[in-house]
Amino acid sequence: MQASSEAAKFPEIKVPAALTFAGLVLGFAVGVLLHGTPALASILEVATPAGKLWLRALQLTILPLVVGLVYTGISQTLAAAGGGKLARRAVGMFIACLLAAGTMAAVLIPALLELFPIPERAVAALSGGAAEGAKVPGFSEILLAMMPENIFAAAAAGSMLPMVLFISVLAVAATRISDVPRRALATVFEGLAAAMMVVIGWVLMLAPIGVFGLAVTLAASSGTDAIGALAHYILVVSAAGLVVTVGGFLLALLVARRPLGTFGRAILPVYAVALSTQSSLACLPAMLAATRKLGVREATADFVLPLAVAIFRGTSPAMNMGVAIYAAYLTGTPLSPFVLAMGVLVAFLVSLSSVSLPGTLSFVISVGPIANAMGVPIAPLALLVAVEMLPDLMRTVGNVTMDVAVTTAVDRE
Repeated sequence: MQASSEAAKFPEIKVPAALTFAGLVLGFAVGVLLHGTPALASILEVATPAGKLWLRALQLTILPLVVGLVYTGISQTLAAAGGGKLARRAVGMFIACLLAAGTMAAVLIPALLELFPIPERAVAALSGGAAEGAKVPGFSEILLAMMPENIFAAAAAGSMLPMVLFISVLAVAATRISDVPRRALATVFEGLAAAMMVVIGWVLMLAPIGVFGLAVTLAASSGTDAIGALAHYILVVSAAGLVVTVGGFLLALLVARRPLGTFGRAILPVYAVALSTQSSLACLPAMLAATRKLGVREATADFVLPLAVAIFRGTSPAMNMGVAIYAAYLTGTPLSPFVLAMGVLVAFLVSLSSVSLPGTLSFVISVGPIANAMGVPIAPLALLVAVEMLPDLMRTVGNVTMDVAVTTAVDRE
C-alpha cells in the first residue's frame, strides 16, 4: 500500500469551484448588460489586466508542478507494480484501461465535433486567438520535439512533451539505483510537487477574480456567443466520460463475468456518494461495500480499491484529451494522427500524477501539458476551467465505476 500512503502526503487544496463559476456568470452578465456604456469601459480597464495576469500566473505554475507530480506518480506506480502478483495484475489493468480511454477520446471527440460542430460565432468568442501559422507537424518533427538538444532549453521554452518524457525516463531509471539516493531523489520531486500545489492553490483561490475579468472582457466583445459554446463543450467532453462509464460496465460483464443488472445495483449507492462529494476518495467505503455485494474476495478489494484510488483515474485520459481536442478546434490548431498519439501518451503519463486532487486543480495540471504537447494554445482553458465543476460530476461517476469494475475483474483473473 505504499502508493496510497505516498499520495496522502500532498497537502489538501481547496478550490472555490462554485465561486469560480459564479465569477464566470457575473462577468458575462456585466459584459452583456453594460455593453456599449461608459461604465463598462471603466470596468474593463481593471478587469482585462486582472484576467490576463491571472492567466499568466496559471501558466507559470504548470511546468514545475507537472515535473514533480509526474515523477512522483510514476514512482508510485512502479512501486505498486513491484508489490506482488495481485499488484502487478491490478497495475497492468490500470495501464490498459487508461491507454484505451485516451485512444477512444482521440477518435470519438473529433468525430463528435465533425458531426456537431462548435457554433461558428462561439469559436471566435472562446478561441483566444487562433494558432498563428499552424500546420500539421510531420512524424519526424514530432520525434525531434520528443528529443531536444538541451532539456533545460526545452523547460525554458515551456516544451511540455520532452519534459514529461524526460521525467518519466528519469523516474524509471531511479529504480535501478540504490535505495538511499532513490529515496532522496523522490523526496526532492515530492517536495517540489507539494510546494507547487500550495502555490497553484493560491492562484486558484484568485480564480473567481481572474475568471470574472476574462468573462467581462469576452462578453464585452462577443455578447452571449460564448455561452452556447460552453454548453456545447460540457456535453462533448462529458460524452467521453460517459463512454468510459459504459466501458466499466462492459469490463464487469465481459471480464469479471458479472451480469449488468447485478453490477448496476451494486454500484448505484456509490453514485449517490460520488455525485454529492465529487471525490473518489470519499467513495472508498461505498466502493468497498459494492465489491462485497459483487462477491469480490475481501483480500482483493481491501488491496486493489485503495490502490486504484491512489494511482488510477479511469476518465482522466479520455476527458482531458477531450478538453485539449476541443481547445484545438476552438483555436484552429490542426491535429494529425501523430499529434493525437502524442496527446494520448502524455494524457496517460499525466493521469498517473493527478489522482486524489480536486477536479479544478486536476483539470489545470492535466490538460495544460496535453494541450502543450499537441501544440494547442491554452488560453481557452482559463474559461473552460470555470465550468469544470459540471463535467467533474461525470469524471467522478466514471472513475468510481472503473475502480469497482477493475477490482472485480482483477479478482476474477
